[in-house]
Amino acid sequence: MQFNSYLFILLFLPISVIAYFLCNKINKLAGKILIILASALFYMYDDWKVGIILGISLLINYGFAQLVSKSKRFNRLYMAIPVVINIGLLLYFKYTNFAISNINVWFERDIALRDIILPLGISFFTFQQIAYIVATFKKELENTSVVDYLAYILYFPKILMGPLADPSDFIKQLNDSDSKKVNWDNIAAGIQIFCFGLFKKVMLADIFAKAVMWGFANFDVATSMDWILVMLFYTFEIYFDFSGYSDMAVGTSLMFNITLPMNFDSPYKAVSVRDFWKRWHMSLTKFFTKYIYIPLGGSKKGKFFTYLNTLIVFTISGIWHGANWTFILWGVLYGLLMILDRVFEEYEKKVFEPARWMVTFSIINVLWLLFRSNSIQEWKSILKTILQFQNTVVSNGLIEVFKLPETTLLANIFHINGIVDGCRGFWMIIYIISSLIICLIPDNNYRKIRRLTAITMVLAFIAFVWGFICLSSESVFVYFNF
Repeated sequence: MQFNSYLFILLFLPISVIAYFLCNKINKLAGKILIILASALFYMYDDWKVGIILGISLLINYGFAQLVSKSKRFNRLYMAIPVVINIGLLLYFKYTNFAISNINVWFERDIALRDIILPLGISFFTFQQIAYIVATFKKELENTSVVDYLAYILYFPKILMGPLADPSDFIKQLNDSDSKKVNWDNIAAGIQIFCFGLFKKVMLADIFAKAVMWGFANFDVATSMDWILVMLFYTFEIYFDFSGYSDMAVGTSLMFNITLPMNFDSPYKAVSVRDFWKRWHMSLTKFFTKYIYIPLGGSKKGKFFTYLNTLIVFTISGIWHGANWTFILWGVLYGLLMILDRVFEEYEKKVFEPARWMVTFSIINVLWLLFRSNSIQEWKSILKTILQFQNTVVSNGLIEVFKLPETTLLANIFHINGIVDGCRGFWMIIYIISSLIICLIPDNNYRKIRRLTAITMVLAFIAFVWGFICLSSESVFVYFNF
């Protein structure tokens, strides 16, 4: 089940919220059980078989969590074993066929690929399992009851794509007696940010996704200008898609009086690569910092190891994102750029800030293109076409993507058909300008989550109605692939 579906919006979400608070009137345990059952239904709605792997993971991890909490002599070993198992399962499901394919190429073998079905959200729930085990080892949890554990791992607003939540913070909120009562301010704020997230996904990310698909479907005929635009469109697509999901996750969770962490903080306002990674997918960055960078020594062992640890973390981040050399190179390049940022940080501060932004945004665009490309060679070929800059014409097929029934309606309402007809690519230009404004001017939705005014509520209503009407098909979120 997905957030951007009629079933979730009209049935699952309202029933779950109402049932949760009704169950809380019975007792706290009933409310938690409701969350667990609703989350299991949400996760296994399309195929109950996906729950088998998750169920096995839950049994193994909770069993070891109990051993960690009760053992004093071997608790470090009991912590290490499930961490290794979790990472091993993640590597098996995501990278077995990738490894086989490379062995076949490098050693001229003909090993058959495995028929492996990737469990939904395995990257995210695996990391949450690791976080819970480590929190148990560090005595950060007030209790380790099976109900709290299941509610934390399965909680449906975050199980598939995050944000990654700290177990102690989540369980503390879950057990807060004040959160068991209906909070109308939270429900209103949750609905508002959910509506904005839905609009981001349906009216921005999905449209840009069609433009990006056009580019890769017309690889041989796309012009230099086409590829410059497609590169920009994917930069918009992945942000509006993932931040839209995060907004919907945060909004949904807020209706249950549980606050999930911020995942995005206007990342395209960044003026350096380091600044970008402080703003993009913040919960994942925090996870890698806490569980990889700091245990490796962080920045406490001198510059060399600081740079090495940074490169290791970003390489792992690239590997985590997918089984393709494009993701690995993407991670390595970002690691190297992070190191360069550290080395030249003092010099960068002296550079005119708009110039720093332009360089940073250009780097982000080029590396998102690598992230989206099917191979490194394809990425290099696209960059070559862009740099040769031999054809600056924008293809009609790319322009037509932005001609929608909604744009025709708007043109009729505001009587601008003459302007639209007289300006080639008018709606594409409007989409680009509007997206830049959204990315660069207002505060992130999370920062103004409780800013409930008549204007924001009206905007949220318009965003919901517009997004809801345009839910002609249930599109998959980009990060479902990771």
